[in-house]
Amino acid sequence: MIQKLRTWSSAVVGVLGLLGPVASQAQQAGAQPVVIKFGKPELADFAAKNFVGDSAAAAVVLYDFGTARFTLNGLSFQMETERTTRIKILKKAGYEYATVEIPLYHRNGSEEKVTNLKGFTYNVVDGKVEKVKLESANMFTEERNQNNRVRKFTLPGVREGAIIEYSYSVTSDFLFNFQPWTFQRDIPTRWSEFRATIPEYFTYKMLMQGYEPLALQTQEEVSTQFTATERVQRADGVTIGGGVTSHSASSTETIQARATNYHWAMQNVPALREEPFMTTPRDYVARLDFELAGERMPGGAYQNRSGGWQKINSELMAHEEFGLLLERAGFLKEALHVLAIQHPDPAARAAAVRTLVQQTVKYDGTNRLLASGSLKHTWEQHRGNSADVNLLLIAALRQAGLPAQPVVLSTRTHGRINESFPLLEQYNYVVGLLPLADSTELLLDATEPLLPCGMLPARCLSQLGRLVAAREQPGRWVTLAPKQHHNHFQNIKMAVDDQGNLTGEVHEEHGGYAGALAREELQALGEKKYVSQLTTRHPSWEVPSYKFAAVGEVAQPLALTYALRQPASTPGTAQEIYVSPLASFGEGRNPFHHAVRTYPVDFGAPTQDVIMLTLTLPAGYTAELPKPAVVDLPDHGGRYMYSASSTTPGTVQLMSRLVLNKAVYGAEEYANLREFYRLALAKQSEALVLKKI
Repeated sequence: MIQKLRTWSSAVVGVLGLLGPVASQAQQAGAQPVVIKFGKPELADFAAKNFVGDSAAAAVVLYDFGTARFTLNGLSFQMETERTTRIKILKKAGYEYATVEIPLYHRNGSEEKVTNLKGFTYNVVDGKVEKVKLESANMFTEERNQNNRVRKFTLPGVREGAIIEYSYSVTSDFLFNFQPWTFQRDIPTRWSEFRATIPEYFTYKMLMQGYEPLALQTQEEVSTQFTATERVQRADGVTIGGGVTSHSASSTETIQARATNYHWAMQNVPALREEPFMTTPRDYVARLDFELAGERMPGGAYQNRSGGWQKINSELMAHEEFGLLLERAGFLKEALHVLAIQHPDPAARAAAVRTLVQQTVKYDGTNRLLASGSLKHTWEQHRGNSADVNLLLIAALRQAGLPAQPVVLSTRTHGRINESFPLLEQYNYVVGLLPLADSTELLLDATEPLLPCGMLPARCLSQLGRLVAAREQPGRWVTLAPKQHHNHFQNIKMAVDDQGNLTGEVHEEHGGYAGALAREELQALGEKKYVSQLTTRHPSWEVPSYKFAAVGEVAQPLALTYALRQPASTPGTAQEIYVSPLASFGEGRNPFHHAVRTYPVDFGAPTQDVIMLTLTLPAGYTAELPKPAVVDLPDHGGRYMYSASSTTPGTVQLMSRLVLNKAVYGAEEYANLREFYRLALAKQSEALVLKKI
């Protein structure tokens, strides 16, 4: 076996692919590696003046250093990773960073193991540094799921101004489970560094993502060596009880190999803050991911571990909890045969099948790529996860004579798909796709009864999915761009008296994804509480009566008509009255608070918000009308229009129309988008001046 390993090492040249980053990565000039001594914090780090720039943060990562290398355990490779982290606690809210989780994978009796775990907390007391050691009583293990657990520990004696540090090693037999290195957190990081030494036997794909520049990035080809050990049984020739005794012996050999040293670092990394219209922070955090693409086996045979999309397609269609389930839905044949006769049109038949599935099975709120059991079990239990429901839907469509196929995707909170990584772990959801005669395609999901047929839940609006075709056919990318928008329409008829008090009637409609959200809120709160939230958002409002329409007609906008009274916010004089009627019905506040944003704005779907208001003036008054306005985003990205007119004596018509034509706006478009909202809100809040004639 050692001879085979020697042949292996001399014959293989590993290739490492570094894929392009999400955003341009520029290396910072003049950056030098930071070195600390574990157990000896820098006295300067206790000085408050060093953290003036981080005063808004609850804590600051001073130093985060990790390494990964490969060793031989007998004749099998293992991966050893080490991490050392030092954090300054600035506020009580930062105490949570004293609790640390180490992810550990286990399968088939083998498990990743933590060794050399140690930690300290340092506090300055009476001018001296006190050191508190991490004890085993503060460590425990928590099972997360079938193959994953975490080792958790909490550093003791933490208070404001404390410095905590910890160090540990993880040994793993699972070479595919190369943990990503995250340079960025939700608190600032002053220095984050990762080194990896990867021998020629393994090919890893690497993906750098995020919007922060690297301070250091190098790679160097080196020579390394491994010690291979093989245990053999040796007979010593002594006969006892009719047998020959034997003893184990070890045969060892040192093997020379080529390897590549990789070195990455980031310096002064800002905290990743959550902002409106994000998918998940995982999509934007500065991080380095690894995927095992291939390895050489003894004897020189290369094994492709990633396999590409065709391999993933075949594996899914042959999976007991995915593709094979679709072939085991004969129990639905009788019920679906009746629907096929009743609905000859494919789109109408698909809607009827979806309704039948929704009436029978309730979605439990859990998103999964694979089913939890047989489709018949799901049908009989009347409950299941997203895969249970939607694989049942696809099977039912096929039983009804419709050629539905599965499309796998990643939900918005699960993270963005990287098309260059054929990696099944990127996906956590499945929906159905039905081709229609007019060359269009219908995307189908049965988890949400409040959505019409052909409209995916908002959680699925993640831009791209992957069609899982029959085994002999290739898959392909499928756009998840919705045909439905966020639509909000308000038609308001108001009258103002000579004191500035407003009374009237409001008719509003929520359509598309705005309608789905409004129906979900209405279902959760009930009509009375739903309406009371209107007055909560506008404390001066009085709503004496209201009426809903099209509540159960999910293909139609949800309509609400209500009477409204609004006392004057600024009492007028007999000669002049100031009113801003649109201000109460618009956005109210710019959702984009920060001057700079380094990652996209993702609305999920295009947006249209229209307000039509007719205002009846008090007798003997005329209105000084604001000027009209048109604001355009570059490249037809959107438009805001405002107009004020008085075509009928004694009345004023105001119109505000905001349209966003895109679902996603890049970081380079953020400044324009923020200014667009500022100008729109300024016009909506502009006052009408009513003057006595």
